[in-house]
Amino acid sequence: MAELRRVHGSENTFFLLDQTTLEHQLSRAELVTLTKRLSSRETGLLGGADGMLIVDDAAGAVGRMTVINADGSLAKMCGNGLRTVARYLSEKTGQQQFTVQTEEAALRVRHVADFAAGVPGFSVEISPVSFASSALPFAALGTDKIVDQVLPALDPALRFTAVAVPNPHLIAFVSEAELNGEKIGALGKKLNAPNPYFPEGVNVTFAAIEGAHTLFARTYERGVGFTNACGTGMAATSLAFVLTHPEAAALDQLNTVYNPGGVVQTNVHGSGADYWIELIGNATTTHLIDVPETALHQGRFGGAQIAETGEEAAYQRFVATLPYRDVIAAI
Repeated sequence: MAELRRVHGSENTFFLLDQTTLEHQLSRAELVTLTKRLSSRETGLLGGADGMLIVDDAAGAVGRMTVINADGSLAKMCGNGLRTVARYLSEKTGQQQFTVQTEEAALRVRHVADFAAGVPGFSVEISPVSFASSALPFAALGTDKIVDQVLPALDPALRFTAVAVPNPHLIAFVSEAELNGEKIGALGKKLNAPNPYFPEGVNVTFAAIEGAHTLFARTYERGVGFTNACGTGMAATSLAFVLTHPEAAALDQLNTVYNPGGVVQTNVHGSGADYWIELIGNATTTHLIDVPETALHQGRFGGAQIAETGEEAAYQRFVATLPYRDVIAAI
């Protein structure tokens, strides 16, 4: 039997598969097929998910993480997912601080204090960071860099910042009414369908400034749609917050970022062309799932043996104590 785990960071949900435990590793095509079937919100396992996290061996790191979105596309990074992989590898190896290889970089991760009883906390590095048009990429917007700019082709009034971390993100600071309105969904769909501006698509985040070092963020994710939270989105938004609102945020200081699935903390470090962001949040395992390995190769999961861990109840008790529940209820 092979083991899958259903995990989440801020209710950004995934199935986790450690390929190093299998007799025969799945091919990339088999992984894509399995991810799409597991993640389907209509017919998937346990109500589906936002994608799958694949753990493999890596030279010079404790492990490698590959992220496959619900639609079968590959993501360069996933901050919420990396926290859950960090927890898995920490428990597997006994290490509290180490590196995990991702698509573009080996990133530092570490175990931190629990957010609440039964809510394990992990901190992960989000990098590399680039504002270059080629890194996102974007075009036909009359600029080579987008930082706190109105882009009339996208919206007549919103001020946008675009940054790759390395996932591409387009960020606007808005009111709570706009956060909960229809504009973010319309823009997200437009820029993730064939378009001349972001030809490979882009994650779109709207964020409301709730006070000093405090945000509420909502993201339309490339390859997924609306998610409860986007880790790289909250990291990128925190960087944009520091750069465009110095009266409310600064380097090397903790920010609190609320989201529809809970809350994270961020800390923006560096300067100039060398920024990186700490993303600190929960790493929750909700289910342990045993499936015959042959079934995984066939993209099937019927007859899976599923055991709840009890951690979701602990997480929901924690979330019930958070402020801004009225904002979440309105979304």
